[in-house]
This record gives sequence, structure tokens and C-alpha cells, in this order.
Amino acid sequence: MVALARYPRHPLGNFPTPLEPLVRLTERLRDLHPRVPALWIKRDDCTGLATGGNKTRKLEFLVGEAIQQGADTLITQGATQSNHARQTAAAAAVAGMDCMLFLERRQERDEEYEHSGNVLLDEILGARIVGRPAAGTDMQAVMEDLADRLRGEGRKPYVIPGGGSNPTGALGYVACASELDAAPIPIDWVVHATGSTGTQAGLVAGLRMMNHDAQVLGISVRQKEEPQRAAVYRLARRTAALFGAESQILEEAVLVDDRWVGGGYGVPTDAMVDALKLLATTEGILLDPVYSGKGFAGLLGNIAEGRFAPEENVVFVHTGGSAALFGYRSTFSAS
Repeated sequence: MVALARYPRHPLGNFPTPLEPLVRLTERLRDLHPRVPALWIKRDDCTGLATGGNKTRKLEFLVGEAIQQGADTLITQGATQSNHARQTAAAAAVAGMDCMLFLERRQERDEEYEHSGNVLLDEILGARIVGRPAAGTDMQAVMEDLADRLRGEGRKPYVIPGGGSNPTGALGYVACASELDAAPIPIDWVVHATGSTGTQAGLVAGLRMMNHDAQVLGISVRQKEEPQRAAVYRLARRTAALFGAESQILEEAVLVDDRWVGGGYGVPTDAMVDALKLLATTEGILLDPVYSGKGFAGLLGNIAEGRFAPEENVVFVHTGGSAALFGYRSTFSAS
């Protein structure tokens, strides 16, 4: 076990999340491919905070630190249909804080994308959307400028980076690694969508510090393999350094597959649509179009290529986000 109790933590979610076998999906795939492993899903979509998702784990530690610092306002940023922004708004409500969100226009879509799904939930949860910068804006600088203005008004803001992905936030996935380490099955692979890097960095750091042999494969949803691997590796080392274990994190432990990004972050792909519908119609589980849908498409692609042995247990970490489906209605209506 890793000593997480030394870090402030504010309870926001329901943990441990379920670990479930994907029985019908496995049977369906075995009709198509000769080398299908035993497939499991870690239900981090069931964390319970405003429809759930992986950011709940990160926010427990981030909000804990914010409370320790006496903060009264959370500031964060993300894309228009950001799952992280929605969960931050919910966490602020639970903690009795104000929440201010910058939602970056990383792509131009339709009216539903701009105002439904996560954006609607942000508003219902009481967050204030303070700006919609164009793609390419230095979002961290924008947030820091707002924080400075609030401090001048006597407020106490706490700035959370995009995705909650810093060493404090990554502690949430060190905690998830502890749950996987205690699983009733031997886990050979952990597969998930990797974007802002905190989820993968926390899993890599946590599993390595626990001497667990599972390999962590991140399916990139935003950039090429090498820059994504480098970013995950840096954050995994910084996270492990909190425990004096930076040297345990080796670069070869960071695995990234960038073949499922398609046209870019948040841009739908046919493989994503097919993967999302396959899981929905075999297991009744909803993925999201930006992260877990592309992550699951990557898992299916690697199965088809025979990457995993039939005797191995492969766990897909479902990072949540199904609320964003409503912002992508046209994608699924046309498919």
C-alpha cells in the first residue's frame, strides 16, 4: 500500500468503484478473433459525482488541498464539453465553494455542442462560465489572471490545471491503483484513454510503487505517441517523488497508442462510434465520444491485432463522460 493518508482529501465519490467482467462482449469478440483475453471494466463512470467520471478521484485530493489553503473559489478550464469542468463544478457545490470555468473552443460544432450536455450541467451545478477563449489560448495564464483579480477583491481562489492533472490530482489514480492491486483477479493489462496525463501518470506511479506487474496502456485522445509518453512520464515521476520513489518510474513503463485520435481532440471517428455502440448493445454501458469511446476503440483494435494473450486479464478503466453524448447528437443521428 502507498501512504495516501498524509495528503488532505475531501470525500466526493463512491469508492472502490466496481470491477466487472465484460461477459457478452468477450463472447462476441471471440466469434471474430482467435486471441481474445478475459475483459474487465473498472467502472470509474460510477463515482457518483454529477454523473461520475475519473476526475472525481483527482478532485478529492485537489479540493482537499484547496480547503486546507482556505480557498473559497475553484477555477479551472477545459474544452467546451469538458467532463473535468462539470465534475469540478459539482465538487465546488459539495465543498460550498464558488466555481469559475473557462471553456475553450477547440472546434466549431453545432448549437447542441455549445449548450447541451456538460455545458448545461455546468450551469445547473451553479458554475459561472467566465470565458470561451479560442483554441490556442494560454489557458493557464488566463486562469492565473482571473485568480489575481479575485485576490485583489479579497477572495481566495484555487486554480486547478486542465484535467486536474498535476501531482496532487494524480494521487487520485494512485488510489485507483491500490484498488486494482487489491482486485480478486490477477491483472495483466490496464487500458484507458489518456489525455491530460493525470490518470495514466497516477496509475503508472501507483502500480510501480506497489510492485504490481500490470502494464498500463494509454490510448491517446489528443496527440502523438512521443509527446504524450514524455508528458505522462514526467508527471508519473513527479507524483512518485511525493513518496520519495521517483527512481522507481522507468520510461519504458509508459505505453501509449496514438492511432485512434483521428482528426484531433474531440473530433469523432467511425471507430469511436462503432466501439461505443458495441459496448452499449452488448453490456448496456455508455462511453463518451471524446475519451472513453476512443479509448475503447483502441482496446478493440489492439485485441484484433493480437496484442494480448488469451489467458491474460485486461481491465479497461471507464473514465466516464456519457453526458457529453448529448453535445454530439448529430454524430450518432447520422451513424
